[in-house]
Amino acid sequence: MWNFCLIARRMHIAIIMDGNGRWASRLGLPRHAGHQAGAERVREIAEECAKRNVEQLTLYCFSSENWKRPQSELDALMSLFKEYLFKERETITKNHIRFSVIGRRDGIAGDILAEIDYLTKLTQHNQGLHLCLAVNYGSRSEIVDAVRKIVEKGIPSEQIDEQCLSEHLYTSGMSDPDLLIRTAGELRLSNYLLWQLSYAEIWVTEKCWPDFDVATFDQALQDFAQRKRKFGGL
Repeated sequence: MWNFCLIARRMHIAIIMDGNGRWASRLGLPRHAGHQAGAERVREIAEECAKRNVEQLTLYCFSSENWKRPQSELDALMSLFKEYLFKERETITKNHIRFSVIGRRDGIAGDILAEIDYLTKLTQHNQGLHLCLAVNYGSRSEIVDAVRKIVEKGIPSEQIDEQCLSEHLYTSGMSDPDLLIRTAGELRLSNYLLWQLSYAEIWVTEKCWPDFDVATFDQALQDFAQRKRKFGGL
């Protein structure tokens, strides 16, 4: 029997949580019901990662392209996000989870930003799982913002290397993901952590995110443990 705690220890797992809307449609439910079910799954998987001593869990919650969705769905998503930040505060602190958010802040309501900042500061010294939510995030925008920071600082071109660029990304100070999980069967990165995922293992399931349970998570970890990582080697 696999010791999943040992497999997961010190790992950085990134997840593209896809399929909330499709899950709801299959059940004849409104799309916001799928997002609500997806939020409940976030709690379960985050708590499971905390128990297994996973180093970091980074979740793709809202992409910069998602602003193109109908306003009613955007309002529901932002309301759900604010509710999550408030309701999960106790769970996050109880599990010694360190919380952070990456992505651009423009477009996000001030009261939500205040909740983000409060929870980030409240948990900044926690030593457990680092739970990072990608909100209003796009990897190409992240790289553009990093280049702008470098230019603004006047860093000479001869000092600009991979480490320099990494230090100016939203994920500065974080390790690169070891494993990317994507739900709902899609086989693309969708502008998610393009720089950071260069050598990550990728695991895809046909299950939509609301159906992504602990047993499926175990399967992803087991498959990951059987792979031989080459980091660019042939």
